[in-house]
Amino acid sequence: MGIFFAKKKPSRVTEQDKAILQVKQTRDKIKQYQKKIEQSLEKERLLAKELLKNGKKDRALLLLRKKKYQEQVLTRADGQLENLERMIHDLEFAQVEIKVVDGLKTGNTALKQLHALLSIDEIEKVMDETTEGIEKQREIDEVLTSTFAEEEEIDESEIEAELDALMEADINEKVPEIPKDVLLPDVPEEEKTRTKEKIQEPIAIMA
Repeated sequence: MGIFFAKKKPSRVTEQDKAILQVKQTRDKIKQYQKKIEQSLEKERLLAKELLKNGKKDRALLLLRKKKYQEQVLTRADGQLENLERMIHDLEFAQVEIKVVDGLKTGNTALKQLHALLSIDEIEKVMDETTEGIEKQREIDEVLTSTFAEEEEIDESEIEAELDALMEADINEKVPEIPKDVLLPDVPEEEKTRTKEKIQEPIAIMA
């Protein structure tokens, strides 16, 4: 487990780092030299123009030759810069490849250690024990299921009787009962007399 929690080692400067730094310094010097040449070319161009205006053609020609040579130097410097940039890129990419290889080595070492902890025999033993545990639980479930099945069967007639009782109770709850202590309203004497006369009239006609 120490491989996963090991303290990170401090980074050290390698020979590749020194080489990259040196190449970059050379590149920067060439760029500075190019900038100096470009400034000189502009000055010499203006000076040659001034000499021609003053009739000093020979001196103007000399400056133009010098300017042409410096332009050639500037072109060669561009080629050298391109080579240096390519060299820097190759060196940096090589460092990345080295880190990739180191990472693969570390991963392979960790994988081998894990494989050593989990042997084939141990894995097979764990799987066998797991299978046995599942089978044992299945047997226990079957025993419990058969025990419940052997219990006393339920009497269906008792269930039907209970159902009828519930239905009857439900019907009785739906029919409202008239309270015994409820008093009906009194009918006035005049109304009783009119009702009696109406009943007697048909009887007299029939007689």
